[in-house]
Amino acid sequence: MKPAVFLDRDGTLIELVHHLTDPKKVKLMPRAAQALRALSQVGYACVLVTNQSVIARGLLTIPELEQVHVELARQLDREGAALDGIYFCPELPQGRDQTVIEHPERKPGPGMLLRAARELALDIGSSWMVGDSISDVLAGRNAGCRATMLVHTGYGSESLRHPEHFDYHAPDLWAAAQLIRELSTSGPGDNQDQQIARRRKT
Repeated sequence: MKPAVFLDRDGTLIELVHHLTDPKKVKLMPRAAQALRALSQVGYACVLVTNQSVIARGLLTIPELEQVHVELARQLDREGAALDGIYFCPELPQGRDQTVIEHPERKPGPGMLLRAARELALDIGSSWMVGDSISDVLAGRNAGCRATMLVHTGYGSESLRHPEHFDYHAPDLWAAAQLIRELSTSGPGDNQDQQIARRRKT
């Protein structure tokens, strides 16, 4: 089993487009491919977990979503990077509270992360969740990830107002990858894990 970095898509790995339906609008965040390469180099699987209510809304079919992800993979491959898995939840949100689990697979529910862990033989307890929203980071906590990272891109600047929901934050995915690498290469350490536990309790 290996650790993973679970990644949100819109606003984290690619630029935020509201209800993205057109592959032509897929654009990687600056240095996002470099971030994936850096994480892979220290032994992390990079797994995309994304809420895609556009399907339930009738704006996009599953084959059309696959074409969006084909374009994402093409752009990553062009820069020598790749994802180890892509998971999506098509369920429609019932409310606006990002802390409430409405469906086990829809973030902040842990379902996509837990399914990826089963199917890809991942060690959830040594893994990270990186995203730009409260629902992203709480999905990581609810799944039992070692730690969560909020990026400032996408909706991140708004989500920063709720520090009780995440363990670390970084300007973008590249900076997040550097911090994860730093903590990983220095070893988990009891002090680091105890600090994370304290933050979650306060």
